[in-house]
Amino acid sequence: MELFDSLKFKIVRRGIRIAFPEASDTRILGAVARLKGEELIEPVLIGKQHEIEKAAATRGINITNMTIYDPDNCGRWDQIVDAFVERRNGKVTREQAEELLKDENYFGTMLTYMGITDGLVSGAIHSTGDTVRPALQIIKTKPGISRTSGAFLMMRGNEQEKYIFSDCAINVAPSPQELAEIAIASAHTAEMFDIQPRVAMLSFSTKGSAKAPQADATIEATKIAKELAPELAIDGELQFDAAYIQSVAQLKAPESDVAGKASVFVFPDLQSGNIGYKIAQRFGNFEAIGPILQGLNKPVSDLSRGCNEEDVYKLSIITAAQSLMS
Repeated sequence: MELFDSLKFKIVRRGIRIAFPEASDTRILGAVARLKGEELIEPVLIGKQHEIEKAAATRGINITNMTIYDPDNCGRWDQIVDAFVERRNGKVTREQAEELLKDENYFGTMLTYMGITDGLVSGAIHSTGDTVRPALQIIKTKPGISRTSGAFLMMRGNEQEKYIFSDCAINVAPSPQELAEIAIASAHTAEMFDIQPRVAMLSFSTKGSAKAPQADATIEATKIAKELAPELAIDGELQFDAAYIQSVAQLKAPESDVAGKASVFVFPDLQSGNIGYKIAQRFGNFEAIGPILQGLNKPVSDLSRGCNEEDVYKLSIITAAQSLMS
């Protein structure tokens, strides 16, 4: 696929190190063997070494040339614990830190925070909360961004159509300020995939066609986003058909520079975002890649627990490409 060929070109032989806290899962091992063989990343496997080696043997995967970090037998343990206590700034004792760092997600996130790895991919076994919580506590969000968010790359027709849908994974009911931040972060995610960002702030109303607090919140979010990033094409509030279809846009929002040609769709809340991307995926035959976590100082990616090896492979490539933008 052209998109992933482009991303691979950006990361190949760059020595980008990605941490995998679920390294005893054969889906992870199959993907990292492929990624390593193509010289796209340097995988750092996290977990009990004997369990990782046993899982690899069942698939016939050679991991002798891969780095393994076992939290139970790590030569850098004291250094990692000290850094964690310092980062949490009095919120945990050393004993509590040692207990938390036995968790592979916390341990892997610390490797990324310390620069030992450049990013992290998890979620094949763990919940979104288990993946995101350590990232928020340790890596934290970029300046000007109060919360991370989850975007999906939506593709159809051999990449003839490429869009970003956000936030479809993290924030249940974002405030206007948070929604504006999500819009700007989503525009930057689009740029990573060579998508020209034209951001539609979605609602059940277009340019005042309906009056309700929910529509007012989207209008306020649009205003804030334009003030924060005046260089971006952002408009709202827009119904989905006005944002997506040129003929509808001419009727409902003829003066908009986004309506009818939006490439980034920002949903007003998690409920509509999650439903929306799944309708596009199941009814519209779009491929949904993600969620891609946005706004963190270093990239952390959250797989679905229903993922397959190909999903791991693709999201790892995206994570490596994100690391070049951090």
